[in-house]
Amino acid sequence: MIQQLKENVAFIMPENGLELKLQQAKQENRPLIIKLGFDPTAPDLHLGHAVVLKKLKQFQDLGHQVVILVGSFTARIGDPTGKNKARKPLSIEEVQHNAETYISQLSKVIDVQKAKIVFNSDWLDMLNFIDVIQLMSKVTVAQLMHRNDFKKRFEDNTPIAMHELIYPVLQGFDSVQIKADIEMGGTDQMFNCTMGRQLQEAFQMPPQIVMCMPLLRGLDGNEKMSKSLNNIIGLTDSPDDMFGKTMSIPDQLINEFLDLATHFTIEEKQDITQRLINGENPMKIKKEIAVNIISGYHCKEDAANAALFFENQFQNKNADQKVFKQIPVTDILKQVQVQSSIIDLCHSLKPELSKSAIKRLVESGAVQINNQKIPDSSASIMIEPCLKIKIGKRDFFELV
Repeated sequence: MIQQLKENVAFIMPENGLELKLQQAKQENRPLIIKLGFDPTAPDLHLGHAVVLKKLKQFQDLGHQVVILVGSFTARIGDPTGKNKARKPLSIEEVQHNAETYISQLSKVIDVQKAKIVFNSDWLDMLNFIDVIQLMSKVTVAQLMHRNDFKKRFEDNTPIAMHELIYPVLQGFDSVQIKADIEMGGTDQMFNCTMGRQLQEAFQMPPQIVMCMPLLRGLDGNEKMSKSLNNIIGLTDSPDDMFGKTMSIPDQLINEFLDLATHFTIEEKQDITQRLINGENPMKIKKEIAVNIISGYHCKEDAANAALFFENQFQNKNADQKVFKQIPVTDILKQVQVQSSIIDLCHSLKPELSKSAIKRLVESGAVQINNQKIPDSSASIMIEPCLKIKIGKRDFFELV
């Protein structure tokens, strides 16, 4: 059991904390309270979030109490979260909408019916100014400046607003309120999670332990998976999109996805890793990973169909068997002229791509019109029905 709970964990604070907490729970004949907090800053969960959620599911399966803490108050403040500037605060309406979406998506990984959902506005809204000052008195500025992004911004003479310094204290106070035994998070949340330990001790409570999971890198192979970087595989993505995106990951991410994103057993992971070491084709391994991931969030039949779709769409050279997404001409003509540049046409179909990125795709021969490469980025295209456009490796459109 301990080995399973420690699998893939980046670090535990203190090192023997998990064993001690499990022993305590057994002695007191009670479940441990496992806290995961999130600010509902965007309405979509992805495989990066699922790394922590799957660990929560393991605790839940062992009978422990998972508490999902929605930062309904703190999301209205803004937190830098490792960035060089504060995150934009959200309105109450945005918080409510995103929280509802998050909670519905959690059911793809954990049993939401058995989890406890709490909102930190329930207690933080109740604090008066004296309460806030007394809470702040339990933390020193020196302690707050240990947070890496605060330290770096201070050294770089980049402004740090007072509300940003208060944020981790409020997150720590959440742990006091729910009497957390364990707080889960990604490695980028280490400081905020350890603040919970400090405040619990200040309130004469047994301190929670901190379990931080690695950050899954996104499709670019460099940055952590993040919607703002457009490098995610969403938990609500279609099976076809999940499969195609997984196949697009760089080969150097195979082991990372195998460990953090799949539902394989430890033994199955070891077998696949050895096959990779022995020189098996990485594409074959990625297909197995894609099927496994989709099976976990959809079903095995969906995964098999997605694999077949991928083979026909991207590996079969017969153009007649390709599936093109049909787009009404009238929708495109709302954005571009009848005689349009190739770049404007592609941008209307893929607005998330910048025009400079589209220009690079065109000039590299990655854009086709009616099965013909158009390498000239200044080319002009007549917008009309039956026009078939391929952008990059994965996007097929037909104007109707």
